[in-house]
Amino acid sequence: MDSLVNRSENVNLSLITYVCFTFVGYFIIGLSLSVLPIFINKSLGFSLVVAGLVISLQYVSTFFLRAYSGKIIDGKGPKPAVLFSMVSFSLTGIFLIIAYYFKFSPFISLSFLVVTRLLTGCAEGMIGASPINWAIMAVGEKHTAKIISYNGVACYGALAIGASLGVTIEHEFSLYGIGILSIILGILGFLFAKTKENKTNTNPQEAQSFWKVLGKVAPFGVCLALGGIGFASISTFITLYYNYFHWNNGALCLSIFGGLFVAGRLVFSNVINNYGGIKVAISCLIVETIGLLIIAFATNSQMALLGAGVTGLGFSLIFPALGVVAIKSVSPSSQGSALAGYGLFIDLSLGVAGPLIGGVADIYGMSYIFPFSAGMVFVGLGLAYLLKVKSSLKH
Repeated sequence: MDSLVNRSENVNLSLITYVCFTFVGYFIIGLSLSVLPIFINKSLGFSLVVAGLVISLQYVSTFFLRAYSGKIIDGKGPKPAVLFSMVSFSLTGIFLIIAYYFKFSPFISLSFLVVTRLLTGCAEGMIGASPINWAIMAVGEKHTAKIISYNGVACYGALAIGASLGVTIEHEFSLYGIGILSIILGILGFLFAKTKENKTNTNPQEAQSFWKVLGKVAPFGVCLALGGIGFASISTFITLYYNYFHWNNGALCLSIFGGLFVAGRLVFSNVINNYGGIKVAISCLIVETIGLLIIAFATNSQMALLGAGVTGLGFSLIFPALGVVAIKSVSPSSQGSALAGYGLFIDLSLGVAGPLIGGVADIYGMSYIFPFSAGMVFVGLGLAYLLKVKSSLKH
């Protein structure tokens, strides 16, 4: 019994040494997440559509880097991808500092912010699947659900902490402080990654083409993309939403979302293995829809916080639940491409959501953001149910 406990503890400790790269990367992303929309809209004077479009450029470049990262992981191992991402994250800090320096010239500042967001997307594209695959190669495929869950805790926990801390840093030290911290963290992540042994597939020649793998994981990815609309609406527009209603502490919604997200991953870590990925995804999409509707009909900031928490709880297991099923649809030698391809859909979701939701706000009003988001997640729920029906017919 003691040996099993020790083995489990060793696996958990090993996982942490890999998903820490995810934490560093998404912490850097989170630092500017709450402050850049307001900076673009209020300080530089651009519209909400422009603010959403600039923020979403990150996900566009992430989208194009996913295929490349999957090819690197399957062929050369995840370490080169992690090193590339850490260098890119440091560069985002440099360009963020330059963008703030030119704030007196809105178009020049916005141009450097565009470069910052594109570099951030490159970094995210390379870090997205790399730690997961690195951990799977290190501790074994049987821990895949746990690895994806832990990685998600690192990802969204880092986003929540980074977003809240970013507001404080920006208030005390302006965007200069966020830029300097990003540079330092990227360098530290790079140095730690250099100390770790690389892992490679034993039969890389058996790996399928990325586009063939993408076709296999696409049905699960589309459901993930629709579920990601809820996260996108909160992460990109919640601070502006609070500002519109003259509420305080909009960034706290990101922290509540992240806190309940992490709690969902930790408390319900075994439900995917016990009940299956599709069933868990359906339950989560229902909860996420309810959370977004609570925000949509909120009459005060406390009710909106509750909605953000429920949304975070619902979104918590969607990625690993559908991800486990997606990975099983391909051979082990193509898992890097499978995770990269699957992750493309959350990038697509977040990339389209910024300008789409910003357009809804500009045309119909800020109050329509969350009813629209809830509707999109509900469509994802319907598609997940169809996947369950299709799976039942096969068996």
